[in-house]
Amino acid sequence: MANPSLLILPGDGIGPEVMAEVRKVIDWIGANRGTTFDVSEDLVGGAAFDAHGAPLSDETMAKAQAVDAVLLGAVGGPKYDDLDFSLKPERGLLRLRKEMDLFSNLRPAQCFDALADFSSLKRDVVSGLDIMIVRELTSGSYFGEPRGIFEEGNQRVGINTHRYTESEIERVARSAFELAMRRDSKVCSMEKANVMEAGILWREVVTEVAKDYPSVDVSHMYADNGAMQLVRAPKQFDVILTDNLFGDILSDCAAMLTGSLGMLPSASLGAPMDNGRPKALYEPVHGSAPDIAGQGKANPCACILSLAMALRYSFDMGDDATLVERAVEKVLADGVRTADLMQADGESPVSTSDMGDAVVAALNALAA
Repeated sequence: MANPSLLILPGDGIGPEVMAEVRKVIDWIGANRGTTFDVSEDLVGGAAFDAHGAPLSDETMAKAQAVDAVLLGAVGGPKYDDLDFSLKPERGLLRLRKEMDLFSNLRPAQCFDALADFSSLKRDVVSGLDIMIVRELTSGSYFGEPRGIFEEGNQRVGINTHRYTESEIERVARSAFELAMRRDSKVCSMEKANVMEAGILWREVVTEVAKDYPSVDVSHMYADNGAMQLVRAPKQFDVILTDNLFGDILSDCAAMLTGSLGMLPSASLGAPMDNGRPKALYEPVHGSAPDIAGQGKANPCACILSLAMALRYSFDMGDDATLVERAVEKVLADGVRTADLMQADGESPVSTSDMGDAVVAALNALAA
């Protein structure tokens, strides 16, 4: 039986640094858990533009289509701000999502107890928080046509089209309901059915899909109210289902409830492949952070936790995923902190590499 295959795309900024720590965890799993991955590596984003003149080469795209899962670091940086829109580093990530048809984006917002005081909200509001936002990723305002900047009379007009088909809504809704059945069996669907026809269709389709999941408690909420409720009483939610644009906004809002973007992973899932597993891309929620790149200040935990999501959703290695998550939790409980997690003056943060080493040490301790 072939080893599971994983394509690593470190990207730009702090991407290569955090990915180096993920490699340590992959090596540990191979040495201690009986699963060896066939790992390949390639370029994406600004690094790909520098090498190939495009943010993602056709050859790399073909590799991504062929492997069991893709793990991406981060893309972008001020060096590329003046590039044509079609050549910007972010277009490489969008191409991966679109051509792999990764329609379901899972973004957990989990507040580790050791970090509850890092949130901008009170500890009792966020302690124990465990939300999963399911965001539709390949349609809506970011992909709808027509789009662009056009001349209209004596001025320019910018146009983006918010467009959804029934089938696009149905498949991401089913993804959310299936996930909810493995959690607390609650789905809150968020849209703007009060002012948008696409929102009306979204609510109608989700309501119809819900009939196939009678054990799941489904509710509906306008997305602006949802944003307010996330900062008022976030623990009322379990799975939040929403579209591409609102999902982008709501998931960033939920992310900050946890205290640090450096702790948050994500998964983008598509249709099942021949082996029955979904096409998938995993990446930390944080960006490329060019201001600290190369300084050993980056927190690798989000990227390590993205690997844990890959173990769970792409490789049927749920026990191993839980072990990695527990290792990260142990490291935080032991007081190990990168710079983004420092609060008191005089404390000394650990480096990116030190944090990776600490996670491996915690894996050894937990597996003993």
